[in-house]
Amino acid sequence: MNPRAALDPVYRDFFEGGAGEERTLRANEEAFARSRIVPRVLRGVGERDLRTTLLGAELSLPVLIAPTAFHLLAHPDGEAGTASAAAASGTVMVLSMAATQPVEQVAASGATLWFQLYPQPDPDFQADLLARVEKAGCRAVVVTVDSPVFGRRERDLRNGFTDLPAGLACENMRDDAGRVRDIAMDPGLSWRHVDRLRAATSLPLLLKGILHPADAELAIDHGVDGLIVSNHGGRQLDGAVATLDALPAVAGAVRGRVPVLLDGGVRRGTDVLVALALGAAAVLVGRPVLRGLAAGGAPGVRNVLETLRTQLDHALALAGAKRPADLTPDLIR
Repeated sequence: MNPRAALDPVYRDFFEGGAGEERTLRANEEAFARSRIVPRVLRGVGERDLRTTLLGAELSLPVLIAPTAFHLLAHPDGEAGTASAAAASGTVMVLSMAATQPVEQVAASGATLWFQLYPQPDPDFQADLLARVEKAGCRAVVVTVDSPVFGRRERDLRNGFTDLPAGLACENMRDDAGRVRDIAMDPGLSWRHVDRLRAATSLPLLLKGILHPADAELAIDHGVDGLIVSNHGGRQLDGAVATLDALPAVAGAVRGRVPVLLDGGVRRGTDVLVALALGAAAVLVGRPVLRGLAAGGAPGVRNVLETLRTQLDHALALAGAKRPADLTPDLIR
């Protein structure tokens, strides 16, 4: 089934769209299209090994599921279905704060979960939420830091898409009284918020939305455990640099002190290879997962992940690498 045909056009635009004229959305994919692989030959790679370890999690391939909102708009399997596919493929799902199924239900899939968080102005609610996701078994917190205000997404504005339909809600935003709170954006977001989060949880903390190498240096100074080079899939600042173009400078600033991941524009196994060679420990995929979910529920997501696995394995063999760690920047132009 064509995943685009399976979706209500308004919901399709929500998933597929970006901010403004969608220049950054396009730039993410164009950056990979510009990249060329310079393979090594006669390397005797034999059988490839795609496994990797991130913050104590053992992954069968260096591809994680990025945090994306409202999976029940794509398919009745929802976030729990996406998580079950992640579990079956042996990788991590980063569960969105704006999930339409609660973290406890998603965790029941058996997947390794990380939880994505927008820093919230109510410290008590935030502390309760952190305790809740830790109790549910989430193994890391991914703090989105590129959203002091909400991106201007013109497709959604044209469509008048501002609220979930009746019966759906951001289930992780329910307070003790059962009320669903709005996810607050804070234009005062600063490094103080990172420090408070670092003090509030013992879970590993990653910052998502790093594009400038100076911010990568500051993040390490503030005690984070990992970075995600991301422009929010082109959904925040239109005109922002493509993530692949930002990756080498960020990885260079980090110098291996914490893992650097990348999202934005990854569509094929060769894209994964390029990102790994330029310094990413792993990549995250969002829109391909949503397309798979819309087309076929949990099995559709599994198909996306397994297709990326097959493509990456094939690309490694042709590039002369046995494992992701063998990939180096000299392989990319």
